Amino acid sequence: MQYRAKHRYADTSARKIRPFTALIRGRNVDEALELLRFYHNRGAKLLEVVVRSALGNADDRECPDLDALVVTEARVDGGPMFKRMQPRARGTAFMIKRRLAHIVVTLSDPGDEVVETTAAPTGVAGTAPAASETPTPPAQ
Repeated sequence: MQYRAKHRYADTSARKIRPFTALIRGRNVDEALELLRFYHNRGAKLLEVVVRSALGNADDRECPDLDALVVTEARVDGGPMFKRMQPRARGTAFMIKRRLAHIVVTLSDPGDEVVETTAAPTGVAGTAPAASETPTPPAQ
């Protein structure tokens, strides 16, 4: 079963949090929390809170084995931006963009496999024909 937690409108840009999501993806929950605990970075702290929330959701939904949960999805999407104008020299202005992020963490049991979609085999209805099946233009 999957247990998900989201932090929407996190007050940090997605670019600053993404390295930490790559660090914990595919790891055990306890190991991921230990890794994030010792990073003195605001993005790591925000991600740690979301992982703890997902673990709390698993506990609330009565997960049989909390210690065996694995981080199957750790994703950071860009959120909206606050845009402001900064006056500059000679009457020009620069745009200040305050970026926000949406953090999504999904935990699941180690036996659950995430099914990935693959490309359809050639010759299936609704797909493009293979290169050998394309008609040749008439000779002139």
